[in-house]
Amino acid sequence: MKGPRIVAGPPGPKVAKILRGAGLAPEDYNTPLMERAEGVFIEDPDGNVFIDFISGRCVVNTGHRHPRVVEALRNQLERGFHWQGAESYRLAQRLGGLLGMPGCQAYWTQSGSMANDFALKAVRRATGRPQVICFHGSYHGASYAGISLSGYHPDMKRGYGPLIPGIHHIPYATCYRCPLHLDPDSCGVACLEFLERAAETVVAEEEVAAVFLEPVLGDAGWYVPPAEWVKGVADWCRSVGALLVVDEIQTGMGRTGKWFASEHFHVKGDVVLVGKALASGLPLAACVIPGNLLDPKVGGAIPIHAQSFMANPLSVAAAHATLDTIDKEDLCRASEKKGVELRKALAEMGERFPFIGDVRGLGLLVGVDIVETPETKKPNPVLASSICREAFKRGLFMLAMGSPGGAVLRVAPPLVITEEELEAALQVLEEAMASAQG
Repeated sequence: MKGPRIVAGPPGPKVAKILRGAGLAPEDYNTPLMERAEGVFIEDPDGNVFIDFISGRCVVNTGHRHPRVVEALRNQLERGFHWQGAESYRLAQRLGGLLGMPGCQAYWTQSGSMANDFALKAVRRATGRPQVICFHGSYHGASYAGISLSGYHPDMKRGYGPLIPGIHHIPYATCYRCPLHLDPDSCGVACLEFLERAAETVVAEEEVAAVFLEPVLGDAGWYVPPAEWVKGVADWCRSVGALLVVDEIQTGMGRTGKWFASEHFHVKGDVVLVGKALASGLPLAACVIPGNLLDPKVGGAIPIHAQSFMANPLSVAAAHATLDTIDKEDLCRASEKKGVELRKALAEMGERFPFIGDVRGLGLLVGVDIVETPETKKPNPVLASSICREAFKRGLFMLAMGSPGGAVLRVAPPLVITEEELEAALQVLEEAMASAQG
């Protein structure tokens, strides 16, 4: 499959008919409907081929329909596709090896939201403590625990209260928009004080079960915090006997140039959450905990955390193939190398388009902050959305999100993207920016 290629619309006549049947207008078509997909490309029912510049929301790090994953699925289909098998235990061992957590337990589920659900249950049960600290701008899912833990946007919570109690939010180290309005080069990581201040004002430190941390603040705009701040959060947890829960659901599986983003900061989570790209598009997520944290046999007739579809054998087979692919094709190194090239190219675009306020990221997880002016750093969500629409018209699928304002272009192509494909995507993006600018 080659692209980008637009032959009709978008939307073309087939997609337009589907939209009408769903009560949607043509302008609502901003995410390609997948007729087939391969590598970095998605083809819609009208034959339009889009470059997937967001990896299906950071899910297909190995690309769509990677041959190794397809083969693993075919082999597993011949043997069975429901009920937990021995390979799930081997997968847990592989994850434990990558995380430096030998002898770990993996509690399997189908989504990152549910992994966060179990993590909340686990840390409260393991510590006997009721309180949890999270961060402004964080995203931990759409379940009740997920929206309670998240600090992304009020719309996630509006109308759903009361939410789960005992969860407190404090500012994250968003240095481009410092919560203390200080200079990051000279502030001495002053935002660490928010942890201590929380313990002095809203929650007793001896009652804190855990801190839930995204090593890169995700849907808020992919803010990369200073290493000193991440280390400081981990040190604070140890000092008060709280657990550090690291949410690697979006940042894991080579996305940032390492297996897990926390490796960049030389910090290990007591509990680690994985998902999204773990099985290259099949539903699989896990809460990985030390083997001695919880006794899975305690709980009487009700298991601690059991689900009908946990560790589905198709998903487990795809996950093994995904880990093999990342390892054998050296995709962590590829992500790091291509990420440097990508950020350089986007920074150069910033010289031509002054509305690019900041380019940040790790590996192939890159945020492009769209602002009204570089001086004010005020988000420009209207322009960001317009850039995405213009890109989509030309065959480049990307998203703009962010908190507050929704004005960060999320650039996260599959790790298998070639230099030629990356160059084509950047050319379309530049055309889209020029058109959106007017």
